[in-house]
Amino acid sequence: MYKKIIINVAPHETRVALLEDGTIVELFIERKDESNIAGNFYKGRVQRVLPGMQAAFVDIGLNQAAFLYVNDISGHHFNRMEEQLFTSETLDEAPPDEDSATSEIPAEASPGGFDKRAVAIEDLIKEGQEILVQVAKAPLGTKGARVTSYVSLPGRYLVLVPDSDHIGISRRIVDETERTRLKDLVQTLRKDHLGYIVRTASEGTQPEKLAYEMEFLNNLWKNIQKKYKTAPTQSLLHSELNVILRAVRDLLIHEAERLIIDSRQGYESVIAFLDEFSPSLKDSVELYEGTEPIFDVYNIEGDISRALKRKVWLKSGGYLMIEQTEALVAIDVNTGRYVGKHNLEETILKTNLEAVKEIAYQIRLRDIGGIIIIDFIDMSKKSNQEKIFQSLIEALKKDRSKTNVLPMSELGLIQMTRKRIRKPLNRILCEPCFYCEGEGYLISKESISYNIYRELRREALESQRARLTLRVNPNIAELMLGDENHAITALEHKTGKQIVIFPEPQFHMEEFDIMEMTHS
Repeated sequence: MYKKIIINVAPHETRVALLEDGTIVELFIERKDESNIAGNFYKGRVQRVLPGMQAAFVDIGLNQAAFLYVNDISGHHFNRMEEQLFTSETLDEAPPDEDSATSEIPAEASPGGFDKRAVAIEDLIKEGQEILVQVAKAPLGTKGARVTSYVSLPGRYLVLVPDSDHIGISRRIVDETERTRLKDLVQTLRKDHLGYIVRTASEGTQPEKLAYEMEFLNNLWKNIQKKYKTAPTQSLLHSELNVILRAVRDLLIHEAERLIIDSRQGYESVIAFLDEFSPSLKDSVELYEGTEPIFDVYNIEGDISRALKRKVWLKSGGYLMIEQTEALVAIDVNTGRYVGKHNLEETILKTNLEAVKEIAYQIRLRDIGGIIIIDFIDMSKKSNQEKIFQSLIEALKKDRSKTNVLPMSELGLIQMTRKRIRKPLNRILCEPCFYCEGEGYLISKESISYNIYRELRREALESQRARLTLRVNPNIAELMLGDENHAITALEHKTGKQIVIFPEPQFHMEEFDIMEMTHS
């Protein structure tokens, strides 16, 4: 599979598209006013401690207070180790098992056998206390950022873990000899008691490269600590890489064969970054200087537009309906225009199998996270249900975000979860409809005209004037002067008043104005 990164840089936003065999599969967007803060270090102040939730709110200088859970608070009380480390393996955040270290220490106990679940948050932090935190999850919707005081600093080969002295090896490195070599190498090179996770990219790496990066990460950590001592609270101490350099670090170095960018300044920053970390990849970077927009050249804009629609057509004629709510996402599979060639069960199975591939693709492209419920077309054979389940598992293997899929239920539903890291695509590119205020529906033109009719009737019965003037949206005017004109005529006959309708193009569909006028 040939992977390519296409980067479009504009004054107001930067877009990074990952293409697999020419098809966009992931899109990352960073805007000047809302760049992703995941991975940033802040000096915060504990705003409120909530014993009932075993959590606290921390003011880090953003519009919303950040959320700090008890298990995300470091200290001498227990050693959390690598189980929930933020490693930045992907552009925004790694699933915990993507490149985390292996550890023999049980998740719920410290090396000394202390049960961390018994620790009360009020024994760890107090209101008004200053604290060094790192953003594990950027704000999502109405939720503030999630932060942790178990900080980590990712490099190309290593992740520095200041709160641990453990050395872990990425699970993606499967050769036991290489795992042993790397662990021994890091143990020999380190001059302190800080912890390290050896990343996948370090496989086969020479000792001098690991030594250089170890020194670089150590110096960076010392600089952050120094800033923490002198900076005021609610201060940013260290920023993660921008979306372009994260694409280089996480996609070009590990996955993609080529990177094409349409900004000379961006191109030069990429080359400078590679000079520092991976000079051999500089030939894989290309500056696009054509006149046609780069996303148009690679036919990306159309795919982005389709990823914002509720209805997604399948090649067979079937379609998906994707409904996103705050709590979950519902995906409904329909046969649509597809009628099949043989029996009903075969038609349904083919539609469901085609839907599986499209669902996995749309989930990844739209970056849908949280709870996902998929309503496949009902199948009578258990073997076909199992085939759909296994096909979905296989299709989701390309997704770097962690997923958990349950077998199909008796109702024909598959329940799954996908690690929620950042805003889904529709939340980044869309906003609630100002007509329907985010409800997803508008009152029908017929219902609006009937509401207006009732109000006209009240005005006509109460008014002493001989004429009423109605100003409405042109679509409503057309309906009331056309198919619904009989109601207006009957009202005029009953009340003895003339009703004149004027279209007003600037009016909202539901807006209207009734004025009393005498005959001129």
